[in-house]
Amino acid sequence: MKFLALFAALLCAHGVAATPSSDLIDAITIHMQPLTISSAPASPLAEIKYNPSTLAAELVAFEAPELSPEDKLVRIGVYDPATSTWKSSTSMTSAESFSKGYSPTFVISLDAQGGILGVTCKSGKIDAGQTRDFGPRVKVLKSGKGKLPELNRPIVLKEGKLEEPVPEKTLLQKYWWVALGVVMILMTTGGGE
Repeated sequence: MKFLALFAALLCAHGVAATPSSDLIDAITIHMQPLTISSAPASPLAEIKYNPSTLAAELVAFEAPELSPEDKLVRIGVYDPATSTWKSSTSMTSAESFSKGYSPTFVISLDAQGGILGVTCKSGKIDAGQTRDFGPRVKVLKSGKGKLPELNRPIVLKEGKLEEPVPEKTLLQKYWWVALGVVMILMTTGGGE
């Protein structure tokens, strides 16, 4: 009986632990290509699983690249080896981003429907005294619908802040002084007799 309870507990624990990764429904492989005169083919760099609706992501595999000393820049993106074309927009980063002492962060940009727009990599220097999280990280960004402009309203900026426009004055409010001048002239001029 105890064996059955232990087995059920293990299954429940495994089910709870497997739940977060089961939410990650899409997967991509990020490729890297050194940009030198004798350009090498693109090679796999990392495999990432992500969920476009929750923006959760997990790094499944990461292979630190073996780069020659003359490689200063690398191209990063989603590559299709069958057609030898890039399937997403690419970005460039320094080859130093993957060297020892740096922690790369992969940023996946998605469109509103969840399709991949591009992949970038930013890297930060590791301070061993400050943090223990040395591994590469993943961040997913989704583009949203931007704010639409308010039409037929003038935009007035003062010191970088949006000011409410002053309502336009009527003809009488603008030129009251002309009417006052005409009335004064009519009252002060004398008649013929």
